[in-house]
Amino acid sequence: MIEILTLLILLIPFSVFLFQSFFVVFFGPDKKEISGFINTLFIGLCFIFSLVIIFNVENFSSTISFNWISISDVDLNFSFMVDPLTAIMLVVVSGVSFLVQIYSIGYMHGDKSFSRYFSYMALFTGSMLGLVMSRNILQLFIFWELVGVSSYLLVGFWHQRNSAAAAAKKAFIMTRLGDFGFLFSIIYLFNINPDLLEIPNLYIAIVSDQISTKSATIMSLGFLIGAIGKSAQFPLHNWLPDAMEGPTSVSALIHSATMVTAGVFLISRLFPLFQQSDIMTLVSIIGAITSFIAATMALTTTDIKRVLAYSTISQLGYMFMALGLGGYTAAIFHLFTHAFFKAGLFLSAGSVHHAAGTFNMKYMGGLKSKMKFTYYSMTICALSLSGLFPLSGFWSKDEIILSAYLNGGYIGYICMIIGLIVAFLTAFYMFRAISLTFLGEFRGGGDKESEDLKANNIPIPETVEHVHLEESPKYMIYPIIVLSFFALIIGYLVNPVFSNLIFIDKHLFGVFLEQSLYQFDYHGAHKFNFSIALVSTFISIIGILFGINVYRKKIEIEKSSMIVSINNFLDKKYYMDVLYEKIFIKNVFYEIVCSGSEWIDKNIFDGINIGLSKLAGRLSFNSLKLQDGQIHSYSLVMVLTGAIAVFILVILG
Repeated sequence: MIEILTLLILLIPFSVFLFQSFFVVFFGPDKKEISGFINTLFIGLCFIFSLVIIFNVENFSSTISFNWISISDVDLNFSFMVDPLTAIMLVVVSGVSFLVQIYSIGYMHGDKSFSRYFSYMALFTGSMLGLVMSRNILQLFIFWELVGVSSYLLVGFWHQRNSAAAAAKKAFIMTRLGDFGFLFSIIYLFNINPDLLEIPNLYIAIVSDQISTKSATIMSLGFLIGAIGKSAQFPLHNWLPDAMEGPTSVSALIHSATMVTAGVFLISRLFPLFQQSDIMTLVSIIGAITSFIAATMALTTTDIKRVLAYSTISQLGYMFMALGLGGYTAAIFHLFTHAFFKAGLFLSAGSVHHAAGTFNMKYMGGLKSKMKFTYYSMTICALSLSGLFPLSGFWSKDEIILSAYLNGGYIGYICMIIGLIVAFLTAFYMFRAISLTFLGEFRGGGDKESEDLKANNIPIPETVEHVHLEESPKYMIYPIIVLSFFALIIGYLVNPVFSNLIFIDKHLFGVFLEQSLYQFDYHGAHKFNFSIALVSTFISIIGILFGINVYRKKIEIEKSSMIVSINNFLDKKYYMDVLYEKIFIKNVFYEIVCSGSEWIDKNIFDGINIGLSKLAGRLSFNSLKLQDGQIHSYSLVMVLTGAIAVFILVILG
């Protein structure tokens, strides 16, 4: 049963992709909007199959395997692994994708490339589902790259916009930098033993001490680099905010619930290998740094999608921090809850843009009365992200902070302090966004922004549109409401306080997930700590109130020169783009690598070719002087050549 459903979950999206790719050819452009309903129907079917799997996973090791590559004595299988971790990821990917497909029918209505959009969405969904089901690491890498390619197509969907094309290239290149590390580790593992590419075999090798700490560290470091690139962690985090150039529905799917969580999933899938290594502390440090710097950058930006992008980076940092501290369950639980409320926030941002005609919060305000469904849904998702009791984000974020506290040592306590600071900043910038968007008076929207840009002779971006102050269509609203509902209740799957209430066992999520690592006797679920929960909740409430009151002008912050300098520093994104684009790319890559390559090409390779051609020319010219047309001269040369040859043969003989 599970095996058949697993195959169908993988085959359906790729079949839909192939069908959608030729849809317009067969049915004509006038029927293209049917493609949205086709995607919704079949991705919804995948979601139903995923729910069946998560309620029927038995023995936690159901696998499907086909012979894939046979070279000499090396056999690689194309295989799938269905355990609790896979089942959870299948529900997240297919569930969020299903809701985004519904939303896209309304959001992409009227777009000239409607069918192409849904074709790309099916390809991405299939690639991500293949990634989380892979039992073989090489196979996982193939789907990993397919996710990268399809995300490139979606981020650059409106490729006629220079900004979108540049963002797609930036995302593709920066994630590829990380993939070199991933590929290195695969090659290293293959050289140890090709059979260890099968993840269960790797687990057995770790349990039986066949993998040394040194080898585990080398491999884990490569996998970590790959995860850093895909999950936009420091220092490869810069691509994600720029990737907001794609459709908002793409941002909701790729940059909240699926692609960017692939790095977290990779570390989670190979968690025993990382525990065997010496880089767990490094993972937590990278996560803590990323979480903090991304949260601070969200404080000053006025683009609502970029606020959510920085928030995504920050929350992914939370997950990395938890994994580095040994909080396997906490990280995956936060991934699970984050997928729903962050997708809801992105879809709400698209709904706001549909009404206000802009993503710039400076030109919004006063939308509460015009967009009640969007306002209340977005507020619920923002409260969940802020970690307010009893919403889902509270339970998962609290568990991460608790993991840091229980880890002990100075690293654990530093991570806990950073986690609490980030919790405050998150609550602050999210309710700064809520206040600027929905409260106060309407500030003109896209129409006013167009006027201001024209007055300053600045080109008007294509994202700036006319104002339509009304609620979004039902296809856009229904998914947002559903996601906000999950943001309310999904956290109770952890249920650390209300044990056995409404037939949910205490920490149901943790008990279920830990079966994926049952052979390691791993226990990652923690008992509820009232003190930690009280502190984190208090900090979140202070952040929420501060964010609302500051941006409703009830609290005045003196803009000293230091405040202005900090603001400019954050606007420049810690000058990381300057570092990469001006120093590394322009000065190092172009001036040294490219110029050096050009000099070598001209002076060495071309020099050798030109020198050889000149030498051949001279030899041929000089040989003409020997051409006197006399037979006896030619005969003499032949005799002498033969004599020399015989002489050489005699000597060598």
